[in-house]
Amino acid sequence: MSTEPQPTAMTSFPQRMLRASMLDAEVYEEVEADRGATLQAACVVVLASAAAGVGALENHGVAGILWYTVAALAGWYIWALVACEIGTRLLPGPETVSDHGELLRTIGFSSAPGILRIFALVTPIAGFVFVLSTLWMLVAMVVAVRQALDYDSTLRAIAVCAIGFPVYAIILGITLLLMGPWPI
Repeated sequence: MSTEPQPTAMTSFPQRMLRASMLDAEVYEEVEADRGATLQAACVVVLASAAAGVGALENHGVAGILWYTVAALAGWYIWALVACEIGTRLLPGPETVSDHGELLRTIGFSSAPGILRIFALVTPIAGFVFVLSTLWMLVAMVVAVRQALDYDSTLRAIAVCAIGFPVYAIILGITLLLMGPWPI
């Protein structure tokens, strides 16, 4: 009998997003095992990036929404590849068995707190909203990485994120440069 959590008919997409935002390790295990949740994870990334774009309307206009969305989707895909390579090859734990798809799903859901970025439309709190949601997403990403890589230690997941982030940032920067100029 499988010990992996199985998605239930009662688990809706909004419930998964809320549970992911609340750092519920079980929902990350659930989406890791649910190959059908990849599209849901992509939707979370799109919703969070569109919220960031709307929150930044004053600075980047309507084109910023599309820009944030394309950049976030590229970044999500690249970050999952980088985290998978580091987590399974450089820093595997005794129980680590994972693939790119599992990390796509868990990392995608770790973007759920980014939906709060829509509140950056309120100018006096915009900076606070972006900082808070970014830190919240970072913590959620550590939980997502820990669960997808079947780590017993949160420190190992933090190490994957700390080692992988500069690599991700460089690759994403190159990708964004190839996409063309920043919309003004």
